[in-house]
Amino acid sequence: MTFDSTTPVTVGDLTFDARFAGPQDGDPVLLLHGFPETSLSWTQVAPRLADAGLRVVAFDQRGYSPGARPQGVDSYATELLAGDVFGVADALGIDTFHLVGHDWGSAVAWLAAGTRPERVRSLTAVSVPHLTAYNDALRNDPEQAEKASYISVFRQPGVAEDLLLADGARRLTAIYGDAVPTALAVRYVAHLGEPGALTAALSWYRAMGAGLGSVPRTAVPTTFVWGALDQAIGRVPAEACGDFVDADYRFVELADIGHWVPEQAPDALADAVLERVRR
Repeated sequence: MTFDSTTPVTVGDLTFDARFAGPQDGDPVLLLHGFPETSLSWTQVAPRLADAGLRVVAFDQRGYSPGARPQGVDSYATELLAGDVFGVADALGIDTFHLVGHDWGSAVAWLAAGTRPERVRSLTAVSVPHLTAYNDALRNDPEQAEKASYISVFRQPGVAEDLLLADGARRLTAIYGDAVPTALAVRYVAHLGEPGALTAALSWYRAMGAGLGSVPRTAVPTTFVWGALDQAIGRVPAEACGDFVDADYRFVELADIGHWVPEQAPDALADAVLERVRR
């Protein structure tokens, strides 16, 4: 089975589409994608991790998997999204694991690591820093407030869907810029164009509070990877991230890289993950 194909993983009433790579007996690493992407965002990272002997698991998260697309904004609270991580791990017989998340996947990973550190062996957060650092910057840093202005649009039911899917999903496609390979962008857009998919994905934004949510300080060994040209996350919260990690911490800044790190800098990201796992 290739990483391009999916296998169903059932967690309670939900069924997630998961991709696998690497040896079954390798140290497990769970990869969480962001918006507007799917688990395919790890296409260029997963083989590097698998070649290093890791058991790679990447799944389409709640709302992205057709079998895990419940109705109602309340079904997309960040605590439920973090719970899905452990639910998938349990379904696969995985006790402890390394965790990697990008964008919204990073937000979920911070909460998972913060609330259940006994199960997360290491954390590699990509693009989105610790949520306390992010929320502080959202309130106090004009640059971050400007970079986050799109969120208010995404939180408007119906308005965001119409805006992003109009004209053949021109605006949705434009979000990726030149950083995401065209073949991947086409598949993301097609996936989110399925009935109910975009609304479910946007429900993550609609379920959040004034910021991306609150999480405890993190006691898990952590690496934070940030592209210096990130369109959504500014330097202030990126540099403050480590203030909320009570464990070994590494900040990896990627010059000339924007928000789409898994697609734009897969080798550098894989190196950061492997360095963290080996530590």
